[in-house]
Amino acid sequence: MYAIVNISGQQFRVENNRKLYVHRQDANPGDSIEFNEVLLMEEDGKVLIGKPYIDGASVVAKVVEHLKGDKVLVFKKKRRKGYQKLNGHRQFLTRIEVEGIFSTAAPSKKKATPKKKVAKKMDEDGNDAQTDVQTDVKE
Repeated sequence: MYAIVNISGQQFRVENNRKLYVHRQDANPGDSIEFNEVLLMEEDGKVLIGKPYIDGASVVAKVVEHLKGDKVLVFKKKRRKGYQKLNGHRQFLTRIEVEGIFSTAAPSKKKATPKKKVAKKMDEDGNDAQTDVQTDVKE
C-alpha cells in the first residue's frame, strides 16, 4: 500500500515505516503529524485518484528529528569585470517516519459504459454507402 501526498508544496510517495526528509514542520520530535492532502492511494492493486484530494484519506507520520541539509553554494561571476560573489545556505529539514495510511473513502465501482455501435448503411450491391462516394467531375 502506498500513497502520494502533498507535504509543504512537494509531492512524496509514502509507504508504511518509510522515512522521509521534508521541509521544516512545526512540531517537536516525537510528535505525530497528520497530512490530509492525499492525491492518490493504491491498496491491493486498486488505485484511488483524488479530484484533487481524496476525501477522508490521511497519512500519519512521526517527527524523528530536525536538522539542516547540506550546504548549497551559489557562485556568481562576470568575466573580465572583476565581479565575483559567493553565497551559500543550508535548508532546514525535518525527518519523519510514516506510521500509517488511512482512508474512509471506498474505491468507486463505476463501470465504463459501452460504446454504441453505429450501423453502417449498405447500398443494393452490398457496398458501404459511406465509403463508396462518387464525385461528379465536369470536363
